[in-house]
Amino acid sequence: MKGCPDTPVDARRRRWLIATSAAGGIGAVALATPFVDSFAPPESARAAGAPVDTDTSQLLPGSMTTVAWRGKPVFIVNRTPEMLAAVVRADPDVADAHSTHPFSMPLPPYCRNEYRSRVGHENVLVVVGVCTHLGCTPIARFQPGPQPSLPNDWPGGFLCPCHGSTYDLAGRVFKDKPAPQNLDVPRYMFASGTKIVIGKDESGEA
Repeated sequence: MKGCPDTPVDARRRRWLIATSAAGGIGAVALATPFVDSFAPPESARAAGAPVDTDTSQLLPGSMTTVAWRGKPVFIVNRTPEMLAAVVRADPDVADAHSTHPFSMPLPPYCRNEYRSRVGHENVLVVVGVCTHLGCTPIARFQPGPQPSLPNDWPGGFLCPCHGSTYDLAGRVFKDKPAPQNLDVPRYMFASGTKIVIGKDESGEA
């Protein structure tokens, strides 16, 4: 039995097929574009993770300011010579004097020292103000000596009001407390003598 001969496609029909296929392709791209864009983080989310600049020119010795970074409080403390000396004295009493067990982020290499701060800016402490026990915000208790909820030989530092964990003036947790680790130190850098950028250093953004 002979096969049926091929039926030639009308030129007008060919043009119609090409036009409808092209229109369908454009429509698919138009529909796919917002779908693909939905995977990108919104502008507000990108901004929330961006580095934060703060001016410390008005931060007096012995005082602290708090800035928000990635939805968390970051403590910036201008430590006095007496406060730095208290850090040294606290070495035997803290659980992880050299911060060998990081909490949620690695300790920046430039802060791997006793004061957990940058060389040349030893007085400036930058730590994430989130207790490593259950995430409460510690409160500053910089005044040394006996105080409610603190030992009589208190050297100054931070007290978590939720379950009593205490940290020294370098953000290191004292021994035998509910909190298992030291306060995190975020990556940061000095853009000038008094301007600190949190969430970014010489190697890029955190």
